[in-house]
Amino acid sequence: MDWERIFLHEVDGHFALEVVFRTAFMFIVVMAVLRLSGKRGVRQLSVFELAIILSLGSAAGDPMFYDDVAIVPTVLVCATAIGLYRLITWLMTKNERFERLLEGQPVYIVEDSILIIKDEAKDSLSKDEFFAELRDKGVEHLGQVRAAILETNGSMSVFFYPEDEVKYGLPILPHAYRKHSDLIKQAGLYACIYCGTLQQLPPGRHRCSRCNRHDWVLAINTRRVS
Repeated sequence: MDWERIFLHEVDGHFALEVVFRTAFMFIVVMAVLRLSGKRGVRQLSVFELAIILSLGSAAGDPMFYDDVAIVPTVLVCATAIGLYRLITWLMTKNERFERLLEGQPVYIVEDSILIIKDEAKDSLSKDEFFAELRDKGVEHLGQVRAAILETNGSMSVFFYPEDEVKYGLPILPHAYRKHSDLIKQAGLYACIYCGTLQQLPPGRHRCSRCNRHDWVLAINTRRVS
């Protein structure tokens, strides 16, 4: 195996230094563009803004190590991208329909402690990911949650019931959630694991009155830990 060709090919010391300079320069350009966008982190990016970032990454990558790609045209590409970003952002402030077209709308995931049933193929967040987000905010079961909203930038906003208004709800801690069964052995208040609907069930097999599924787990009403 030709290790010299694999690691060096036709790179000499002069071009190696040029790569270092190109990379440092383009890194500074990209950081400046991101700073001009006013965003502090990836979680604050909408789909539209993420497209801008990917475009910048594609434009900035080539001149870092291709000697036949000039830096000035790439800087122009970055300047054009940030100009478009500013223009489209301004247009979105003037036209609500245009804003919804580009950025979408916040989506309710939970209302009144119940999961909102949607076409799973259209979900932008799987149930496991959603439960992980809730657990990260200290949620043990859906009875603690008045509303949970998936924002356009991918973050999750959660609104809680006051401590004295916490309801029974679907447990979302892994060890409790995975104890579900389609056979009720003891009468009690159970939560459907697919939508969180509560039903008082006798022993036997039962279908959810809301989503028509048949897997249940015992509902709990513990209060949030501050």
